[in-house]
Formats: sequence, structure tokens, C-alpha cells
Amino acid sequence: MLDVLIVGAGPAGSVAGAVLARAGARVRMVDRAMFPRDKLCGDTVNPGALATLSRLGLARAIESCGLPVEGMRLTGANGAVVEGRYPRGQMGRALLRRHFDWMLLQDAIAAGAQFEPGVTARRALIDGGRVTGVRAGGRGWEHDLRARITIAADGRRSTLAFGLGLARHPPRPRRWAIGAYLETGGTATSSPLGEMHIRSGRYIGIAPVPGGLTNICVVKPWRPGDHTFGDPRRLLIEELGRDPLLSDRFAGARLASPPSVLGPLAVDVRPCAIEGLLLAGDAAGFVDPMTGDGLCFAIRGAELVAHSALTALEHGWNGVHDRLAFQRRVTFAGKWRFDRVLRTIVASPPAVAVAAVGARVAPAVLRQAIAYAGDCQ
Repeated sequence: MLDVLIVGAGPAGSVAGAVLARAGARVRMVDRAMFPRDKLCGDTVNPGALATLSRLGLARAIESCGLPVEGMRLTGANGAVVEGRYPRGQMGRALLRRHFDWMLLQDAIAAGAQFEPGVTARRALIDGGRVTGVRAGGRGWEHDLRARITIAADGRRSTLAFGLGLARHPPRPRRWAIGAYLETGGTATSSPLGEMHIRSGRYIGIAPVPGGLTNICVVKPWRPGDHTFGDPRRLLIEELGRDPLLSDRFAGARLASPPSVLGPLAVDVRPCAIEGLLLAGDAAGFVDPMTGDGLCFAIRGAELVAHSALTALEHGWNGVHDRLAFQRRVTFAGKWRFDRVLRTIVASPPAVAVAAVGARVAPAVLRQAIAYAGDCQ
């Protein structure tokens, strides 16, 4: 029998797989997708995530294939602009998620983890109140995959977390993301800064990526009767066209690929206390990707999950879930509060206006927030 079955081979699954396989565990990773695969994302890895990857000896090629991100540029609806560099020369990287995920997956395979693409987890297998694997399927087949421990790293719409009643979409916030790559033809000046343009009830993230492309992601609320999401291309073009700071800059740009739509974004997950199961990455809870620290949550969280799995393999499940929950609180509680405050501000037009005034009066405060959002050490 396998020691660990990991459902999902994104960053969380691959990091957990690499850590576990290096420790000698028999690991099998499965994913419904064929890799490399595209994924809607801001395409930036912040300094904190890079530091964790460096410590773990993962994704070493990221320096050669990504663009440097030296800090962030924030703008408000009334023209307020604040630029902040990450402290002490720290920087992030911008690269396509298909390349980043592929690097991490190759690291996990090199460490000794098995990988099988095109495998969809249908449901968790329960035996005596304990998860013992998953019922999995592909084209023309379906059978059981058994393991001593199953790690659900299958994303924000986790089949396992939702199927077991651990996850739900909260009533608020109900925001959706629309993302695409644009070819700007030189009309949009490349910058070593990531960008976040905060507007009333929505925000627009911008990041140049290798290949002469620019990643554009609009995050905005959806309400019943709103049909604009049915034409994401038009929605994206209109959002850029009506923005006073972005309209001229992207007037000559064209879409390099059809836009992707993702939502609702927020997912609440109650603590997992089911023996045999651990949750990692977005399957453990997903928030709006406003601060760009989702990958840091996934990578560091996957490391914590891998060590919890090793403890369970060696000593049993007594206290494993409680200790993992405590470690996650200690590691992430401050960032969770920080992100909630920012999301609350974006959802309130008066708060956006106040924040814009604050940016003019005390820009140093926002520069400190930029460093904190980047998980700078």
C-alpha cells in the first residue's frame, strides 16, 4: 500500500510530494489535468515564497526563466499612486504558472514521487470513519486508489473537501476573476514592479511575464442578473477601456488567448479532523488573490502538511490535526487578518476613498504594507 496519495499536482501537491518522498515515504500524485497546463493566476511568486522554495531546494530554475519583481505599484480611483520596493534588495519573480507548476512537479518526481496525470478523484473512500484513499477514474476506467494517508491538494473546488462537507462558498464576498494575456506591442511600458489598481468594488492586477506578454486579471463582484460575465472578453476590454490610468496604456493591446473566468473565489473550510486525510493549498481554504500571497500560503502550508503526514505515518493520528491547525494559525493568522482588512476596504467605496487619501498623506505606511504583503523576511 502507498504511504501517501496526493490528489492534485499543483504547487501545494508537488511541494508536499517532494518533501515526503525525500523523507522516504512512498508517494503517488494524481491530477485530472495533463501537464504542463495553464491556470488562471497573477503569475507572480513573492519574495517569501521564493525564500521557502530556496530553503527547500525547489524550483531552482525560476531565476533563469522568470522576470524580476522588485516591489509593487498601487493606485487608487482618484489618481493616488504609491510605489514600494521590497526591503533589503529582496524580489519576487513573474513567470507563467504552467512553467512554475511544471518545475515543481519535476522536483517532486525527481525526489521519488510517482505521478499519474489524467486521473480524476471521484470521491473519498471511507472505512470505519477514516479516509483510506479515493475512488478515481479516467477515460474508460474507474477503480480505487488506497493509501495510508490522502492529501487533498485538488484546488479551491476540491472534490474531496466539498464531498466530505468540509468546504463551502461563503455568502460574502462573492467575487469572480477574469484573466488573460495581452500582447501590448510596446504600448504598455514594462516595469520591475507588480501592479495593483484598486477601484470601487473591484481591482485589477497587472504583471509583465516572459514572452512579451502582460498578465491582466480583473476581480469584481457578481450579482444575480449580471450577464457581463457571459462575455469575459468584452468585460475585460471594457474594464481597461474605462479606467483613466490604464485606457491609453492598453489601447493598442490585443488578447493573446481567450480570457479565463474563475469564481466564486472565496472558499471557507472548517478544520479537518478526519483520520487519513489532510488538506493542502487552496483545498484548505481560498481567499481573493489581492495581495499575491496565495502561492506563499500554498508552498509553506504544503510543507506543514508534509511534516504532519510524516508524524502520522510514524506515530499515528493522535493530535496531528490539532497541531497542524495550531501551526497554520501561528504561521498565517497575521496574513489572514491583513487580507481580510484589504478585502473589506475594496468592497467599500468610502473606504477606498479614505485609503486613497491615506496614500497621499502617509505613503510610508503603504510601503510597509507592500513589504508585508510580499512576505519579506
